[in-house]
Amino acid sequence: MTTTWAKPQRPVTDDRRWKALGVCLAAGFISLLDTSIVNVALPSMERGLGATEAAQSWVVSGYALTFGLALVPAGRLGDMRGRRQAFLVGLALFTVASTACGLAASPDRLVVFRLIQGAAAGMVAPQTSGLIQQMFQGTDRAKAFGLLGSVIGVSTAVGPLAGGLIIDAVGTGDGWRWVFFVNLPIGIAAFAAGLRLLPRYPASTDRRERFDPLGVLLLGSGVLALMLPLVQEQQWTGPEKWALLPVGAVLLGLFWVWERRQGRLGRAPLVDLSLFSQRSFTLGALISLTYFAGFTTVFFVVALFLQNAAGYSALAAGVSVLPFAIASAVGAALGGRLVMRHGRKLVVIGLSGVALGLLGIIAVVRLVPMESFGWAAMVPMVVGGIGSGITVSPNTTLTLTRVPVKRAGAAGGVLQTGQRVGSAAGIAVVGSVYFAHLAHRGPATEALQLGLLTSVGFILVALGLAVADLGERAKAPDAPALDDREALEI
Repeated sequence: MTTTWAKPQRPVTDDRRWKALGVCLAAGFISLLDTSIVNVALPSMERGLGATEAAQSWVVSGYALTFGLALVPAGRLGDMRGRRQAFLVGLALFTVASTACGLAASPDRLVVFRLIQGAAAGMVAPQTSGLIQQMFQGTDRAKAFGLLGSVIGVSTAVGPLAGGLIIDAVGTGDGWRWVFFVNLPIGIAAFAAGLRLLPRYPASTDRRERFDPLGVLLLGSGVLALMLPLVQEQQWTGPEKWALLPVGAVLLGLFWVWERRQGRLGRAPLVDLSLFSQRSFTLGALISLTYFAGFTTVFFVVALFLQNAAGYSALAAGVSVLPFAIASAVGAALGGRLVMRHGRKLVVIGLSGVALGLLGIIAVVRLVPMESFGWAAMVPMVVGGIGSGITVSPNTTLTLTRVPVKRAGAAGGVLQTGQRVGSAAGIAVVGSVYFAHLAHRGPATEALQLGLLTSVGFILVALGLAVADLGERAKAPDAPALDDREALEI
């Protein structure tokens, strides 16, 4: 079998590719920011737009749903037709949808535009990881993923603070609109820069590289069946919703069978199942899923506790988690520099730091009065944030390190779909623990402790997977990393 090596239409200089990375990170920042910035704007939507509780729920959960559903198909589309084109189309759609959300005249229109916005964000995300794989190799790739990890940590944690600042500045009447309008200047600037800076790599010329509509349908239906009861856990009362979970498992099983059939027939599948034969990819994806189940929920229950029990404003609650965001950015940049030297050991250290930080927050809740929580929790927030930073970016680098570049978009979509499902599952489980304790008239401080202990449980599962992978590597190390020539395969 003869392999041909396609080259970019024009060389990408070192300076140009780092600027192109900046464009990708700007787009990633606003798309991930919108997963959390809207939460503090919900009361403003209720007052200014008359949004019901059901509409508010769909503003939050609808974005997560369509974001997760779009990731793998969009990543595959970028692999086939060019990541630059897919990135720019997704970014343009996200910017337009954000503007439409801000201009929405009714709750129903807001929900529809929010669903479109989420799908557009899901279109952008896998192109970012694919472009990093395409533009960088070796230690530069690790540094690039380190910067991406900083963006993930900061955007997720800083959302409540940014939303609180906007609501505080504009007012509760129309403040929610500016939560969406803030994306407009960033989106336009990133799009203009992307037109000039993103590399024009050629699309695949392999005739077998066709889109797989049945695979998209099976995967999308399976992910939807898994995520819908999780993101609607508080709104859909009754146990009937959990019947969707086995339905989702069956649909994903059918997807697996279909994709294997596509491979046997020599057709390009939506997801190359041989990726899961790589220990680094499989365990990395599981670590990411379970880690995000614990990591994302911290901001959820702490924000609820501070605003509903401790009497903090949205802005004050956002400031309280800011140390975590800043420390996470520092840890991610550090992790990107050290991962090539220390490998999975760095992930083990990072997960241990997150668990230690969360246990420290629990100790603060037990020992410190509510009104002093923000100051007292600063040190464990910093410990947990640094641990988070040196978990996310090194794990992403190690998970994707042996993925062929021509499959980078779909592989990145699989990894990020796991993150979305993990986040939804974590919030559903931790939220149930938290609200169940309050429903039985338990103290809010105990509810927060139980919720955070549940988050620690998810983190410890991720830590166990990382330790297991570390032990296996010591017995039978992975094959050498891809050389530059293989990494540039298109």
